[in-house]
Formats: sequence, structure tokens, C-alpha cells
Amino acid sequence: MEKEYRFNSIESVEDNRTVYGYAVVFESESRDLGFTEVIHRGAITEETIKNSDVIAKLNHDDDKVLARSRYGNGSLKLTVDEVGVRYEFEAPHTNAGDECVELCKRGDLFEASFAFTVSKDEGSEKWTKRNGVLYRDIYKIDKLYDISPVYNAAYAATSAYTRKLDESKAIEEKLDAELKELDELFDN
Repeated sequence: MEKEYRFNSIESVEDNRTVYGYAVVFESESRDLGFTEVIHRGAITEETIKNSDVIAKLNHDDDKVLARSRYGNGSLKLTVDEVGVRYEFEAPHTNAGDECVELCKRGDLFEASFAFTVSKDEGSEKWTKRNGVLYRDIYKIDKLYDISPVYNAAYAATSAYTRKLDESKAIEEKLDAELKELDELFDN
């Protein structure tokens, strides 16, 4: 089973040290990976999180640990909702934590990524070719390994931000509107 990495967007809020966003957005197409990939609703569940030891790293760098969810508990909070897998953590007062907060605040870092393995169960993934493009549909992920704020994400729909408490409502409303647009786009 080979560990795979996918990249999405990042957000951060409230006291300028809380980083949050969606590392996985269900039903959204990846950027060109040599193929187009879609992670379907139900591919990742709360059970997946409880069976995974997930580390938040800055740009997938093993030397820049930001938080951890060990089988559903820890400083990294992961939740599955109708949109995807949402993450949240308080950036540590370390060089990596300070770097993450500063780059999110400046708008240089605004996407997220995740590393995973697909389940070996039959029907966990399906490869097809549509209009000359190779597609990989993923229906069941076995484990998550990391959730990382990154510079270049495989999925444009992901997020990562830092913001002040008084800015949080406006940004949250903007994010909700963007997610609603994505939902409408995929429903048509």
C-alpha cells in the first residue's frame, strides 16, 4: 500500500494562531495529476480518523510539525462533514508554527494537502477514461497520514487562512458562498 499526497486550501482564524480549513473537499476534481481524481462522500469517515495517526506538517516537511491527531485525539481536530474533512489546530510557538501563521496571514499560504492510502477493499477506487482524460474515483480511504498547509495543492477547493477575530465572520461568509458555488457546480 503506497502512501499518496493530495493538496488543497488552508484557512486560519480567530486569534491569528488558529489555523483551519478543508484538507479534503468531497466531489471536487483535482488539478492535473497525470489524471483527474475525485474523492467521493463517504470515502473518509469519522471511523477513518479514529483509525489514523495524522500529523499536521508545514508543506509536508517532517521537521515542521504543527499538530497531531492520534486516533481522533490530540492538538489537531479533524471532522468530517458534508463538504469534506475539516481540520483545525492552534499553531505552536515554534519556528514552523510562526512561519505557518505569518505566511497564512500574508496570503502566501492558503491551500492544504493530505497524505492517504486507499483501502484494499474491492470497489474502493475506480479508474475510467472520459473524453480522453483518465479519471480516478476514490470511494474508500484506509488511513490518513498528514494534513499540511502547502504552497501548491492538488485540489483547488481546499483552504488555509489566518485572520483576526473581527475579520472571521466576513471570511467565513465568503468561504460558505464559495462552497455553495462548488456544490451547485457539481450538482449540475
